[in-house]
Amino acid sequence: MKCLIAEDHLMSRRILKELLSTEADCDIAVNGQEAIDSFVLAHESKRPYDVIFMDIMMPQVDGMEALRQIRALEKKMSIPPALAVKVIMTTALDDPHTVIKSFNECEADSYIVKPLSRHKLAKELQNLKLIA
Repeated sequence: MKCLIAEDHLMSRRILKELLSTEADCDIAVNGQEAIDSFVLAHESKRPYDVIFMDIMMPQVDGMEALRQIRALEKKMSIPPALAVKVIMTTALDDPHTVIKSFNECEADSYIVKPLSRHKLAKELQNLKLIA
């Protein structure tokens, strides 16, 4: 499985990469613009991501705006919804408004509240049928 970790905090990136190391080959983006650029480069190299872990609060372009742009790019590239990248929003905010906005406006596939754990990640990846 190929994944992108879009996270501005170094420690959170390291923890997430370590937790995913047995399941995924992970690239890193430190802000939303890098996440968008990485998404495009992955498609151009014919190695698209299976999943993106997108932090909501990041500099330059936040996670929700980055996801909006990624979904718009998928439509522009004529990627069928069934083949769209799975996006799991990650945040320290346990705010129902943010959760609803992530799903309804940004088309997120899932949402995990930090702190992250191997169990939480495995459960979400199984729900999205990315691992058995």
